Amino acid sequence: MNRWVTASQLGFCSCRVCGLVSRRIRRNRTEHCSRCGSSLHPRRPASVSRSSAFLIAAYILYVPANLMTIMETDTLLSSRQDTIMSGVVYLWKSGFWGIATIVFIASITIPLLKLIALTLLLVSVQCRSTWRPGQRTKLYRLLELVGRWSMLDVYVVTLMAALVQIQSLAVVRAGPGAVAFGAVVVLTMFAAIHFDPRLIWDHLQQDEAKERNL
Repeated sequence: MNRWVTASQLGFCSCRVCGLVSRRIRRNRTEHCSRCGSSLHPRRPASVSRSSAFLIAAYILYVPANLMTIMETDTLLSSRQDTIMSGVVYLWKSGFWGIATIVFIASITIPLLKLIALTLLLVSVQCRSTWRPGQRTKLYRLLELVGRWSMLDVYVVTLMAALVQIQSLAVVRAGPGAVAFGAVVVLTMFAAIHFDPRLIWDHLQQDEAKERNL
């Protein structure tokens, strides 16, 4: 006997715009929400393909975001170009250990972990994996929570630029790496938004249905 019955199995569908739950009557035609008029779908259309496209683009831009110059600093005596990592090293050697740690975690570690976590979720769904669906759902919720603070990465880089400018009376300009870095943040957010976590449970329910029919 099935341990649970989902709303989709009972013919109900939630509007992804206003949240109203409606009963789907015409399964072969697109229906619309009676409250806001949006199209009703049991799952987000092309969720995996769209999320994968944003994720691949984020991976591609992650490399130049870390290798290209993100900040150019000009003083009366010298000119300096920094990537994210060289900026971390500069802050660390200058005695700003706390700021260097924050920049490293927010600008290098967290974006990479978000990319890896989204990859795990997408691969597991595409492989129809039933491995630890509860833990994978919690991982997605964690990504959503971190996603609310994703722009902190950009703010940290801005803080680093302002700190260098104040300390050395320098002229600070954003380099081409800043554009790539900001794009990685936005693309990762879009990848998480388009991923439908309900897909994690669909394959488990389908396998249970097959076992009952055997």
